[in-house]
Amino acid sequence: MATEVQPETRNRTASAPREGRGAREGAPKESAARGDARAERRTEGPPEIDLDKLINDSLYLDNQAHAVVSRMRDLDSGTKSQLRRLYNAVRRACRAPENERQHQFVMLRARLAYTIARHSLRSLDTLERLLLQVTRKNDPRGYERFRDLFEAIVAYNE
Repeated sequence: MATEVQPETRNRTASAPREGRGAREGAPKESAARGDARAERRTEGPPEIDLDKLINDSLYLDNQAHAVVSRMRDLDSGTKSQLRRLYNAVRRACRAPENERQHQFVMLRARLAYTIARHSLRSLDTLERLLLQVTRKNDPRGYERFRDLFEAIVAYNE
């Protein structure tokens, strides 16, 4: 005589009903902590662009340009003409006489900050922070590399 094995059934009345939509009941606390860490990373923003690496490494410049463009496509609805207008302003600032160049880049940073805020272009925040580094360093090579980075961003965004 064969005995029939019945599948186990859960007694739903034994556990308390869930309230709200918080963390899962019975879930380990460390998974909730990992979720908080993920949320922190999202609000933290993209990593900084290292100015010295940008000046010395062309491949790094190319990779950063790709990263900015991919963030633009994911986050923003910025138009190509907005980006081109900013790029033209960068080119004009680079052509300024050396004694006026730093001032031109300070004003460019203000213009970039306004454009980011006005059009919600959060993906360009890293460029604003990089522009601050470039302006503080006041190195002609840094200005040129910033222009090169912006040129690559415009090209990859086409």
